[in-house]
Amino acid sequence: MNGTAASFKNSIGMEFMLIPAGCFRLDQNMFSYEIPEPVVTIPEPFYIGKYPVTQKEWKAVMGDLPSCFEGNDRPVECISWDDVQKFIRELNAKEDNGIYRLPSEAEWEYACRAGTDTKYFFGDSDAELGTYAWYYGNSEHNTHPVGRKRPNPWGLYDMHGNVWEWCQNRHHRNYEEALAEGTAWDTVGSIGIVLRGGGWVSYPDKCCSSCRSSYDSDYGSYSLGFRLLRSV
Repeated sequence: MNGTAASFKNSIGMEFMLIPAGCFRLDQNMFSYEIPEPVVTIPEPFYIGKYPVTQKEWKAVMGDLPSCFEGNDRPVECISWDDVQKFIRELNAKEDNGIYRLPSEAEWEYACRAGTDTKYFFGDSDAELGTYAWYYGNSEHNTHPVGRKRPNPWGLYDMHGNVWEWCQNRHHRNYEEALAEGTAWDTVGSIGIVLRGGGWVSYPDKCCSSCRSSYDSDYGSYSLGFRLLRSV
């Protein structure tokens, strides 16, 4: 990719992996009807966090510690989408570049799938979910330090489980329309902000690559975190 580094570490030690441009197929199980071109194109490469943002990284930028389950290497949680936007503004100011943001819903799913079209990036069965994710069946009702499970094929950890991850999108009930252009769907008046990936409280079906949830932008919970995108 024209000499672009395959990974990147910023001034506070956050690690990012380079994701190539490409496309992915929409999950046909999300529809009650056939769609003619179930493909979403991601036209430009981008960096995305190797892990969800940790409490150590949050504190380095914001100076406080909002999480319910404390631990430097655990994902930050109990933060709303509005709180995340403040973090992004502070980090962009700190690095003086303005290139950090949340991924769109389409960018998140593309990065999670990592070239796969199965229910999970490791296959269609949830039998191996515990190898890749902290979820209801193995979390012991709390978050866990990031990077302790196996990564997806593009080197991203905790894409399934641990904490639900805020996206930039406002929620659109129509999965196809929400992801069609690959950018954030942000129509004023839509309800809630999209979350992806499932969390430590989630059953297996809620951790799959295409599963969606949403909450109001000012809502925070002990199962909601985020992962940053950095523009190339």
